[in-house]
Amino acid sequence: MKFVIQRVKEASVSVDHQVVGAIKQGYLILIGAGKEDTPKTADALIKKMIGLRIFADENGKTNLSLKDVGGSLLLVSQFTLYANCKKGNRPSFTEALEPQAAEELYRYIIRECKKQIETVETGIFGAHMEVSLVNDGPFTILLENEPSEF
Repeated sequence: MKFVIQRVKEASVSVDHQVVGAIKQGYLILIGAGKEDTPKTADALIKKMIGLRIFADENGKTNLSLKDVGGSLLLVSQFTLYANCKKGNRPSFTEALEPQAAEELYRYIIRECKKQIETVETGIFGAHMEVSLVNDGPFTILLENEPSEF
C-alpha cells in the first residue's frame, strides 16, 4: 500500500467540473493499493499518517500532528501509484489491487480515518478526477508498507 501525503493549505477534487471534496489545512492523500494489501496494512499506514508531526509549532519546528492543528483529510484513490515502468514505455499496473477489492479497501480507509479526524473528504473511486492543491512547503511524504512488514 502506498500513501502519498501532501501537506496542504487547501485542496479539492472535482469530477465532471463539480467539486466533490474540498479541505483547508491538512493532508491530501493519494492512496494506492497493491495485490497483497489488507485492512491490517491500511491500519498501519493510517496510524503512521495521523501521527506524523509535520506541521510547524510556535518555534517553526515540524512538531505538530494533523490532530494538533485541527487539520482535515482529502483521500483520493490512485491505482497508478502501482505503475511499473521497468520494461518499455507503457506502464504496467499488474501489481495494483483489482478494482472491486481496491474500492472496498479505500472505503475501509475512509471509515477508519473518520473515526479519528473530524473532517474527511474524498474523491470518487474510479472516476476521472481533477485534483487541485496548494502544497504547503512543499511538503510531500511517501508512506508505503509491504504486507511482509506485519
